[in-house]
Parts: sequence; C-alpha cells; structure tokens
Amino acid sequence: MVNPDLLRLAREDGRGLPGAGARGRGRGAPGPRRHWVPGRPEVVERLDRDGLLPAIVFVFSRVGCDSAVTSCVRTGMRLVGPAEQQRIRTIVRERTAGIPDADLDVLGYWGWLEGLERGIAAHHAGMLPTFKEIVEELFVQGLVRVVFATETLALGINMPARTVVLERLTKFNGESRVDITPGEYTQLTGRAGRRGIDVEGHAVVLWQPGLDPLALAGLASTRTYPLRSSFRPSYNMAVNLVGRLGHDRSRVVLESSFAQFQADRDVVGLASEVRRNTEMIDELRAALRCDRGDAAEYDGLRRDIRERESALSREGSARRRAESAAALGRLRTGDIVRVPAGRRSGLAVVLDADTASVAAPDGPRPVVLTADRQVRRLSLVDFPVAVEPLGRVRVPRAFNPRSPQSRRDLASSLRAAGVDPDAGAGPGRRARERSAAADDVELARLRRALRSHPVHECPRREEHLRSAERVTRLVKETASISRKVEGRTNTVARTFDRVRATLTELGYLDGDTVTDAGRILARIYCEQDLLVAECLRAGVWEELTPPALAAAVSALVFEPRGDDVGAPALPGGVALRDCLDEMARLSARLGDVEQAHRLSFLRPPELGFVPAAHDWAHGRSLERVLTGSAVELTAGDFVRWMRQLLDLLDQIAKVAPEGTRVRRTARAAMDALRHGVVAYAMTV
Repeated sequence: MVNPDLLRLAREDGRGLPGAGARGRGRGAPGPRRHWVPGRPEVVERLDRDGLLPAIVFVFSRVGCDSAVTSCVRTGMRLVGPAEQQRIRTIVRERTAGIPDADLDVLGYWGWLEGLERGIAAHHAGMLPTFKEIVEELFVQGLVRVVFATETLALGINMPARTVVLERLTKFNGESRVDITPGEYTQLTGRAGRRGIDVEGHAVVLWQPGLDPLALAGLASTRTYPLRSSFRPSYNMAVNLVGRLGHDRSRVVLESSFAQFQADRDVVGLASEVRRNTEMIDELRAALRCDRGDAAEYDGLRRDIRERESALSREGSARRRAESAAALGRLRTGDIVRVPAGRRSGLAVVLDADTASVAAPDGPRPVVLTADRQVRRLSLVDFPVAVEPLGRVRVPRAFNPRSPQSRRDLASSLRAAGVDPDAGAGPGRRARERSAAADDVELARLRRALRSHPVHECPRREEHLRSAERVTRLVKETASISRKVEGRTNTVARTFDRVRATLTELGYLDGDTVTDAGRILARIYCEQDLLVAECLRAGVWEELTPPALAAAVSALVFEPRGDDVGAPALPGGVALRDCLDEMARLSARLGDVEQAHRLSFLRPPELGFVPAAHDWAHGRSLERVLTGSAVELTAGDFVRWMRQLLDLLDQIAKVAPEGTRVRRTARAAMDALRHGVVAYAMTV
C-alpha cells in the first residue's frame, strides 16, 4: 500500500496552476510547489538521529561517492567514539603496512583515513582493492557507520546494513541515464537488515522532483525476474568441446543448453503472429480488385520507381563517402581542416591522421585539436563532402594532448595561421543528384509505364494503393518475423558451427581433430583468446624485452572506460611499435575472417594502457605511472588491469611452445610487474 501523504506530496510537487510559469510567478501566480531535497550530510545525520545506522548509500558514481565522503568530513561529522577511532587506526595500519609510503601519498591515504576515523567511507571500483577490503572489514565490525557506494558493492560482497539509501532510481549505463530494474532494486535494497541483529531492514529512497510513488511501489513489490542467459560459444570452448566430444556430440550438448531453451521458447509467440498476418494478407488480396486493371501491378511500378530513386541516391552517397574517405586518408599531421557542421564545426589541426584505416569500414578517424582547444576524434560523419587541407602548422614532437598548456599553444598557432574560418565551405551536391536521377534511362522508362497503366486513371486509385501498401507492409513484416523464428531456432548450435568453420579455416581444427595450434588455443582463457594464439603462432613477441612484452600484451586486456582521445605516445622503441603494428594487422585479418563467418567476438588491440604497463615494468613509481598515463587511471583500475595482465602473461609463459624465447620473457615480465601496490595486491 502506498502512503496517501506520499501521493499527495507527489501531486503537489508536479502541479502548477493555470497561468503559472516564468511570467505568472512575478505577479503572484504560484508555480509548482517544490519540496526540499536533503544533501548527503543531512541524510546521514537524520539516519543517525533515528537510529538507522549503519547504512549504505548507493550513489551510482565513483566521483559522487568520493565527494559525498568529503562533504560529510567538512561538516565535522563524527559517527564513532575515541575507542573505536583507535581500533580503526590500528586495523588500517596493520592492513597497509606493506604499501610504500610514497604510494600511500599517491593513493590519497590520509584523506581516506580521516574519513574512516570518523566512521565514513566510500566503496567503488576505482579504489585500491586493499582499501575496499579494509572498508568492508570495518563496516562489518560496526566501526564504519556509513558507506557511499556504487552498485558494484551489491554484487557478491557480504556487507549487510540496517539501512540502504538510494539517492536516485536512475543510473548512467555508459550511454544514457536509465531507470533501475526491479531486479536491481531488490539486489540493492537486499542489503538492508543484519541477520541476528536487526528485526527488520530499512530501504530509503530520497525524494527527487518527478518521483512517482506508484512506480516505486511497483519496483519494491516485484519479486519474480526473468533469467536471461549470456552464454555463447567461444573459440577456446569450441576447441575443447571438439577435442573431447567431437563436432556432433558437442552440437547436441549445446542444443540442450539453457540459452537454447530460452531462445526456442520465445519463438512460440512469433509463430502465432506469422499465422495471423498470413490470413490477413489473403483477405486483403481478395479485396484488391480494380475493373480498370491490375492494382497490384500498378503498386509494383510505384515501388520500383521509389527503389530506383533510392538506389540512385545511395550511389551518390557511396561516391561521396568514398571521396571523403580518400580525402581523410590524404591528411597528414599538422594539416589545418575545416569541419563543416555539427558540435565540432570550425577549424582544427590534425594530430593523428590515422592513414592506416583508409580501407576500414568506418574509414579514417583522425584525431584533431579544435580552435577551442578540444581534442576530438573525427569520422566520415563529420565530413559529408571531401575535405581539403587549408594550411599547415607545426605540431611539436613532444605534444601531449592531455596537457592544457600544449593544447593552448597549438590552438594559438592554429589561429595565427591566418586561415579563413569560412574557407572550404563549398556548395552542396543536391543539384548533381537531381541531374543523375533526371538522366537515368531506367527511371524514365518506369515513370512512362506508370503514367500509361490503366489503373492510373481509376477514380479509386488511391484507395487501391492504400490496400496494396497494407499488403506490402504485412508481407515485409511477416517475412521479417519468419526470419526471426528461423534465426532463433538452434541459434547456439549454429553459432558453434560458425566458430568451428572459422577455426578450421585458420588451422586450429581439422575435422574432429585438434591441431597443434588448436591445443595451444585450448589453454588460453581470455576474451582475446584467438588473437593471443595467432600472436604466439606468428612469433610477434619473440624479440621483445620483458617491459615491451608486458606493454604489448596489455593491449589485449585493457578496455577504456571513456572516449579514446587518440593514440598515446608509445614507449619502447621501434621493436615495440613494430610489434603493435603486427598485432593490429593480425587483428584486422581475424576480423575479416570473422566477418566472413558472421561472427564478431574479437576487438582490436587497445593501446591506452601500453605506456603504463611499460613504465611499471621498468620500475617507475605509482605517481609517475598514474600521472603520465594516456588514459584516466585510478589506483583501483590500475591494479585491476595489472592483475589481468599478469594472468595473461602467466598463460603465455605456460602455453608458448617449448624452446621459444617468449616463455622466458613472459616470466621475466611478470617478475618486473610485481612490485609496489601490484605486488601487495597479489599477496592479500
């Protein structure tokens, strides 16, 4: 049951009287009534006053969690006494004894400790794992009274609280802000209530403008959630299955999986829809009669004309796209270009021309610095017509796109180049398209046939055409649904067949026999398993030093969180750069093979972590690595990627063929990476 007072508050918050608004409020006409939204310190103080601590406050943002702790500390809030404060200090000192003092300073240790000594902490993936574990331990012992956390805390961590607070019922999923689902709501609020301590738990949702109490009640009352299988065959899995069971038995096993059962069950409703549409099509065709001639034939002519016009338009677009791709491919570092439209419009200087991607499906994606000092990656979308350089400026070899001073200096050089901001703004291409359509012989023939058709003079022509269009629409819709039915039947097994065909083409399988290369692939467990196996088979890592190998392999584990602002300055000399180029070529070749078999498992190597891995393997300090990184890195992110890198290096050391140099180099690279916070994180 929803509290009537809450429903009334929601109505008052969103209701405005007639005439209210920007104009009405100045003359006494009230706008919507707005209720106070408490800040984070006020929320904690209220929970403490009402005896509802310890609490977990879900914020859904790393920065939000850290700023929440800071705001509470600044108010002088203290939720624990002197004795508890001493216990906190002792536990923290014991747990962090192995971390060098210099690293503690970089990690923000003293500010973190101040919050802990007040009973306040953050918990998110950007923190050092050791710090997170200390927060969890102190919270379970009742020494930390409030934790501001992201949703990752709700997954697999035993941290029950008396109260759970949700600041919002929406979160950012990496692309847009979306509502949390009933399952997510239950997962988050399920932390409320400590077994053997609390009679009941409390879930608090903070008031926000526009909050719908009925929708919130729906979230809280839903108790059944659909299970969705995320299973899919992989290259490593396929090799192991075929090696143990053979192709036919492997296929039977996959057809019996939960993922396949779920896909087949969804087909029943689609099949019923196909039957209904087919019956309706038959009825419409029976009613589609004209005493002047064949209305369906006349409608077909109209569709042929539209399709021909669309084809001519596509040909023009493809021609312009090819011209634009070629023009982008001719750009060089230092060229001044004009971006004609969009958020990035105006003059820009090329930082990274990306000439190697001319033949890629998306074309070249040069990185530029705009006149307002923003580093952006452009694409064909930004250049509807071919771009031409308008001038040149010198880009310093040591240019750092992350340095505000470097960006400011280069933007000044761009403005001083004297290029007219309106230069290169040529006329559009619409006239050329119209002339191509006007000169097309086939289009002219179709239009003559349409005008001479008997139905063209029928007074009920438009009525016939509407019926014919309904038939056409239903036929297309039914064909699409039928393809879905066919596509969802035995989908897992058919994907396995495509994976097997890919591995056979590449020489990892020979019928039901696993080749020597396949036996190596069978022991590689990572998302980039096939690319790792190809790199080993091609020997691209044989001549690398341990730091260079660590850097190269990091490109196969790292995935950036935000927008990539361009290729980083690569360390390690020519050998590492040549190796990364060869890895990119192998990745592109595998991408072509995957595309031919309608698969898309692999991704290109990501270079963002390469400098950090190389510097760390050379024994550089944590401060130098994090501040000099080409991508935004927190200590938690750094240690997480290092753990994955060490795991993959360990696999390489074990699976590389006997006698190869890379086996020894991989072990040496692991030794080089195990120092400082990484070594400490691997031992706790």
